[in-house]
Amino acid sequence: MNYEYIDLRINEGVALLFLNRPSKHNALNDQIRHELLNALESITNDEKIYAVILSGNGASFCAGGDIEAMAKRLDLPAGEVAIKGWKRHQEIQRVITLIHNMPKPVIAAVNGPAFGLGADLALACDFIIGSANALFCWSYIDRAVIPDGGGMYFLPRRVGMSLAKDLIFSGRRIKSEEAMEMGVIDRYSEPSDLLENAERWANTFRGTAKPAFMLSKCIVNKSLESSLEDIFAQSNMALGICLSSLEHRTSVENFLNK
Repeated sequence: MNYEYIDLRINEGVALLFLNRPSKHNALNDQIRHELLNALESITNDEKIYAVILSGNGASFCAGGDIEAMAKRLDLPAGEVAIKGWKRHQEIQRVITLIHNMPKPVIAAVNGPAFGLGADLALACDFIIGSANALFCWSYIDRAVIPDGGGMYFLPRRVGMSLAKDLIFSGRRIKSEEAMEMGVIDRYSEPSDLLENAERWANTFRGTAKPAFMLSKCIVNKSLESSLEDIFAQSNMALGICLSSLEHRTSVENFLNK
């Protein structure tokens, strides 16, 4: 599929997915959201892809929502604003859910500013590697709106409740050093090495047993909302699937043959 605002490259099983609207700092308008959704669905269904890297072309990761598009939406008839906004947010949430539930590891390689929805896109990934140019800001409060990209769910789980409130309520910007200290990002990279380091990280998942990974991710994603008994119950069912998988049989046989 040809995209205008998405740059999708496949490199030996690693999908490199770039937001490609650099003149607008990769701000998300309707078209780029549609294309991102289609690209994520394609990656999800491609069995040859075992890891995903999400980044941005140009100087920015993602500036969040397109402010010019916001201004145009204010001119809609009053009776259309709410329902069209609801439909748009449903699509945003589908994008975030696809990233969060992707049955393969997703690494955000944050090359520059990640504001508002852009910051939430990074949080939805399993891991975040940030360059020295990375800059995070949950800037929703500056537009008199609330985070609609999962930030109020993901951010407290990364940094704790108090720091999450600080970042969401203030809309202040944090550079990569502070983001690393807080736990917003997991690894740091020099800008020139960012993609190389992200790909090196992605390659550590090459050969990972897919059933075990998918089931583990599904359970861990729900662990903070679940009791120990719930996790045991889910693990018991998942383990039954793993024990009957070809990957498990092959792993045991390879170990014994050594």
